[in-house]
Amino acid sequence: MCRAMEDMRNQTLKEGMINVAKKMLEDGTITLEKIAEFVDLSVDEVRKLKTDQNM
Repeated sequence: MCRAMEDMRNQTLKEGMINVAKKMLEDGTITLEKIAEFVDLSVDEVRKLKTDQNM
């Protein structure tokens, strides 16, 4: 049970970081590399978020 709760918490945290990254991308003044560093995602993940936002 503890493992399941930890997995849920980690997923919630990642979703929150993705939302922050999307807001940073909307701002447009921060590099993809810096966004990735700040939100603990890979540059490829941030690049995919940017591509998804432009659709």
